[in-house]
Amino acid sequence: MTHLWVRTEQRPNEKRVGLTPGGAKALLDAGLRVTVEDSSVRAIPTDLYRDAGARIAAENSWPDAPADAIVFGLKELPEDGTPLTHRHIMFGHAYKGQAAGRDLLRRFRAGGGTLYDLEYLVDDAGRRVAAFGYWAGFAGAAVALKCWAAQQTGGVCGPVGDYGGRDALLDDLTAALPQDRRPDALIIGALGRVGTGAADFCDSMGVPVTRWDMAETASGGPFPEVLAHDIFLNCILARPGTPVFVPDTARTAPRKLSVIGDIACDPTSDFSPVKVYDRTTDWNAPALRVHEDPVLDVTAIDNLPSMLPLESSEDYAAQLLPSLTTLTDLHGGLWARAKAEFDRHCADL
Repeated sequence: MTHLWVRTEQRPNEKRVGLTPGGAKALLDAGLRVTVEDSSVRAIPTDLYRDAGARIAAENSWPDAPADAIVFGLKELPEDGTPLTHRHIMFGHAYKGQAAGRDLLRRFRAGGGTLYDLEYLVDDAGRRVAAFGYWAGFAGAAVALKCWAAQQTGGVCGPVGDYGGRDALLDDLTAALPQDRRPDALIIGALGRVGTGAADFCDSMGVPVTRWDMAETASGGPFPEVLAHDIFLNCILARPGTPVFVPDTARTAPRKLSVIGDIACDPTSDFSPVKVYDRTTDWNAPALRVHEDPVLDVTAIDNLPSMLPLESSEDYAAQLLPSLTTLTDLHGGLWARAKAEFDRHCADL
């Protein structure tokens, strides 16, 4: 019997989960075995999974899960160097030249385990079957506006936290922004999930938005329009051939731009389109000041949807559930494609 083991998240400020209690019941009804770890942080209470019929395991006990269990989480595992023996479903961030990603793949190779990377679960047409993109865009635009608001009083954005829902986030930003002025923003990738979420947030806050997508960036750059807006929101995943939207020279160039929200958040990738910074930011220090005069801050938090953990979890889990029901056949379809991607990158180590 196929056994799905849902682990709790172990990184700070991460309350999301990729399976709801309703989804657990659907998998049980489909003949899968479902174990859900207890969690002191998850946005959805453990008792709801127990009521749905899932077996409950101790928090962070996944290393001792049965050898045939498929361990399902969202974000990174602890970077302790231990070999990984299980099959894991997670966001690995391992296929674009990231140093930490290569270390992760070496751990899988050492333990004989397998990574089914959630970013590479795609349908027959190559489209991702599930993504947190909308909520990443929504929350990423919010943090960028927080950074801009802090600049208006001569400061740098302070720590951010999670919210009970989108209305609470909107109310918080309404209170933080100057009442008599709104910045303008340029979104690249405006037609995708991430860009749509970012644009929806900006619209809700009365922020004028210039929406760009593939047609507007087909020239390959340079893109002086980026520097002519208060806020730039990068909402596309870095891939080979991605143009550079913000070159390193933007720090000292004449510009209106004062905040970059790199929502795609992949600064260590070889293909990053934002060249003025080299590391992610976090909830405690969301803004990285990369130039003082004129001021330029970058915000690049890599688990933005967890600012709205319940809404983003429910949305993502609903998208992913049809694929989880096919776990009984790992040798075909999207699971086979994800395994082939893993094998290819392991061969390149």
